Amino acid sequence: MLAPARHLAAARRVACTRPGKRDTTLSERLADQFDRVLQATVIACRDHYGHRLVSVAVFGSVGRGTARPDSDLDLLIVADALPNGRVARSEEFQQVEAAVADALESAREGGVSTSLSPVFKTPAEIDHGSPLLFDMVEDARILYDRDGYLDAALGRLRDRLQQLGARRIWRGNAWFWDLKPDYKPGEVFEI
Repeated sequence: MLAPARHLAAARRVACTRPGKRDTTLSERLADQFDRVLQATVIACRDHYGHRLVSVAVFGSVGRGTARPDSDLDLLIVADALPNGRVARSEEFQQVEAAVADALESAREGGVSTSLSPVFKTPAEIDHGSPLLFDMVEDARILYDRDGYLDAALGRLRDRLQQLGARRIWRGNAWFWDLKPDYKPGEVFEI
């Protein structure tokens, strides 16, 4: 299902800089352009992948609410029965890109020069674990989530990070995770 309008409206009020700092320079118009492209993308993914589609989420600067007019749309597409390999998955996604072309052009006319930057995973690949999820655990906006699958996966990771006492540390506009602040040399732990 598409994200409720209240979530999209909340994203418009999010900062243009690091999370936690408000910056009113992110205009409603800019946020609206990204939202229109995201809505068109979810519709195109649902049409293309059909019952195989499990989840769609945006992460990165758009997910965090720190997007600039030239930010790309970092997307996670979780679907059953994806072809093997990145190239085959990207080729399959070309139909989605073609369906979203008008929305991307409209965004360009509205001052947003963006492109889709998808990552494709099967549920089994998500369940196995992926460093990508660290990028998403605090900042992803889930746009479509059949049976709450991705929300649950991110929730499990979030819980595990909390158990470890992990924390995300910001250095300027970049960040890293201190996964176990009380780590002792030789200690083995699992995420």
